[in-house]
Amino acid sequence: MRILALVPGGISEQILFFPTLATLKAQYPQATIDVIVEPRAKSAYRVCAQVNEVLAFDYRDRNGLADFLNLLGIIRDREYEAVVTVARQWTIKLLLWLNGIPQRVGYQGSASFFLSATVSFKPDQYVPFLFHDLTQGFGINRPCPPLQITLPKADIEWMEATQKKLDLGNGGYVVLNGGAIRQPDTGDFPYPIAQWHEIIEDIKQKQPGLKIVLIPPAEDTGWVQAMQDHNPGAIAIRPGDVGKMAALLAGANLVVCTEGIPMHLAIAVGTYTVAILGKTPAARIIPPDQEKFIGLQVPSGKEADVKPALVLKKIWR
Repeated sequence: MRILALVPGGISEQILFFPTLATLKAQYPQATIDVIVEPRAKSAYRVCAQVNEVLAFDYRDRNGLADFLNLLGIIRDREYEAVVTVARQWTIKLLLWLNGIPQRVGYQGSASFFLSATVSFKPDQYVPFLFHDLTQGFGINRPCPPLQITLPKADIEWMEATQKKLDLGNGGYVVLNGGAIRQPDTGDFPYPIAQWHEIIEDIKQKQPGLKIVLIPPAEDTGWVQAMQDHNPGAIAIRPGDVGKMAALLAGANLVVCTEGIPMHLAIAVGTYTVAILGKTPAARIIPPDQEKFIGLQVPSGKEADVKPALVLKKIWR
């Protein structure tokens, strides 16, 4: 059996879709599963064991007839027996119908008649649960498994070598990751450097043996430099890919971060995580009923309004 999944979005969205892939593979262990994702998200599948082939299509682009015909040909050549789509555009649903794939599963909405089975779209729940609802279209009645990834051996070896080189293994280390876009009104970052500094100083005072490791944002506009100016002993590590980043996070004692790829990876590898959140509701991106993963936010929806005292309370609870 060949199954295709269409998953628009970035790396974070792909990671949040992994439990759905895990359930499909568990239900159809002999199946070959391929995915079609945006080019920016292909690297996520370095840490996914369920997927055979990763194909690219830019769902966000203003695609013309030639683009859709090309995608139509790519799908038709592989002769899929089933497809599940997170994409809700009517053009995608039409495309799947034109391909003649027998089993076509997606969300209820416009042009649902092009699908063979639909499920309700419930966007207010934890996103992996939202995605996992699609398995009901296959007649599967399983609970959503936890967010998990598979670390390549090479990435584990890289982590071990990095820990040895930087002497991270003896006293342990805390990973910090923050947003890179400076705020136009203050010129500071979404979570201000002074507040990061307060958190770091408290950690150093209570656990002087712990090293502070910084994972730079994807587009670092000076966050690392600003952090090191206030905290010269902080070590910046640029993992290079999703697998190495996940391995680095897996070895940490604690992760303190804002919303982003490191947050999702830290949850996937099971490291105690305190996430400083903005407007995205914590219930959508933090697993429910899990004491190891904490999302902190305030009514203003501003990360900067989450006081260091609250962050530290959750760290030392």
